Amino acid sequence: MNIPRNEYPRPQMVRDSFICLNGEWDFEIDNAKVGEEKKFFLRESLNDKIIVPFCPESELSGIGNKDFMNAVWYRKDFTLPENHKERVLLHFGAVDYRAIVYVNGIRVGEHKGGYSSFYFDITKVLKEEGNYITVLAYDDVRSGKQCAGKQSDRLESYGCMYTRTTGIWQTVWIECVDECHIKNIRTVTDIETPSVNFTLKTENGIGAEILAVVTYEGKEVGRGSVKSTGDVATLNINLSEKHLWELGEGRLYDVSFTVTKDGKTTDEVKSYFGLRSVALSGKKFLLNGKSVFGRWVLDQGFYPDGIYTAPTDEALKNDIIYGLQLGFNGARLHEKMFEERFLYWADRLGYMVWGEHANWGLDITEMEAIDNFLPEWMETLERDFSHPSIIGWCPFNETWDRKGRKQCDGVIRMVYGVTKAIDPTRPCIDTSGNFHVVTDIFDVHDYEQNVEAFRENYKDGKLNCQVQRNPAQKFRQTYDGVLPAFVSEYGGARWALNDENCWGYGKAPENAEEFVERYKGLTEAILGSEHIMGFCYTQLYDVEQEVNGLMTYDRKFKFDPEIFKKINMQKAAIED
Repeated sequence: MNIPRNEYPRPQMVRDSFICLNGEWDFEIDNAKVGEEKKFFLRESLNDKIIVPFCPESELSGIGNKDFMNAVWYRKDFTLPENHKERVLLHFGAVDYRAIVYVNGIRVGEHKGGYSSFYFDITKVLKEEGNYITVLAYDDVRSGKQCAGKQSDRLESYGCMYTRTTGIWQTVWIECVDECHIKNIRTVTDIETPSVNFTLKTENGIGAEILAVVTYEGKEVGRGSVKSTGDVATLNINLSEKHLWELGEGRLYDVSFTVTKDGKTTDEVKSYFGLRSVALSGKKFLLNGKSVFGRWVLDQGFYPDGIYTAPTDEALKNDIIYGLQLGFNGARLHEKMFEERFLYWADRLGYMVWGEHANWGLDITEMEAIDNFLPEWMETLERDFSHPSIIGWCPFNETWDRKGRKQCDGVIRMVYGVTKAIDPTRPCIDTSGNFHVVTDIFDVHDYEQNVEAFRENYKDGKLNCQVQRNPAQKFRQTYDGVLPAFVSEYGGARWALNDENCWGYGKAPENAEEFVERYKGLTEAILGSEHIMGFCYTQLYDVEQEVNGLMTYDRKFKFDPEIFKKINMQKAAIED
């Protein structure tokens, strides 16, 4: 059978030893959560079949079970190539939520977090033949103890909450490496020099020499080497040619790393980077030192047949192309940490995105929430740090009070501080929409549908969204006019041929002409402000019953995209 989603899942760190394990696996639902006691990890088979990497709720998985699943099991036989290298690493793009992994019946590790990538060294438990993997995934979106994003906490989808994702939902793969190999590459560029700086984490790298060769469109433009004296090596390379990563022009440099130790080549890795800078200046957002207005659109990363998982790599690329066709220059990747293949296409196409966690579902009214949030967030900051398309971080979205308890501001403050410590190169919005504690950008969500009322909210530098107008929230969030301002959610008007049982914000327009006029009026109100650095329209496409997209759920334009492109591309008052 054809192997689904068999493209290399980690495009900034590519090795030739990639072995894709997607495809048919054994599968079993364990709602009683007794599989560990019954030693499912020793069984020769499970009672059903599933197509990985699609979650069991999806049609593409072959299961299509949309009920709650407390625990699920997977099993897969695999064969290693002859004469493989010394170490064998088993990688998972993402497993929702708590994954326990066995190889040949032996527990090799556990990972908590449904969105971040992880791997285990399985070398010591391998056999010459007859190897198999067993994965147990526990999931409980109603616990208040895990980030679940827009996954419904009810049996059915409702409002802006959608079909759940349980278990494996990104690629599973194996790679074979030498004892001495690169574990991680962090890239920082300087557009003025121009130069690139690499921080290389290694395994058993003491005494190894690392050579980096940088090319642009096949031509060598820089090289350098460093001898590692520990587990981290730093290498700075001046570039002979300057090609900036810009909007719509993802001019990427390629780089190859070769690791040599004791006269032997121990690792070869291919990567890439973009030469660009991001910064805030006054109330402006700067890309490569120039003022840029953020014309973002909300992208939730859902698919009718794959739920959280795009059916093909082309589908990931197309969602970016659709955004560009509508006149947006980027997206908020909303309530979900997207897979790296999406970021790869955003890098290539020059599309600015916000990296965001899926914090909904997690109770952050107590400081202990840090344990269920921060480790996974830090894993993703490290994984995605070098993607030029990511221009900012947003760990939390709309941190509403829970059961009468207010958010713990200490959680927000700590996560913001850790984010800035790990990545001082990008702005960070502490919690998008509300309630801000410490942030680089003051953003608001405003679903006012009346154009005149909406325009009034942003006159004279005001950010008078509904949260600020609510007497119950007085003094919790006020804008002092100093920070850069961002209307990071607006619009959201529902539009569907059949509006029955559909959801969206406010009263639906009476006809297509009214929809376009409302879009135009709301958007121009933001574009006309000298105090707002960007907008983010809700949303790119419908998701299940939420029909406020500019496209249908199956990615068909509802209107001529040129209409919205013309509106969106108007010059903003804040732009130079």
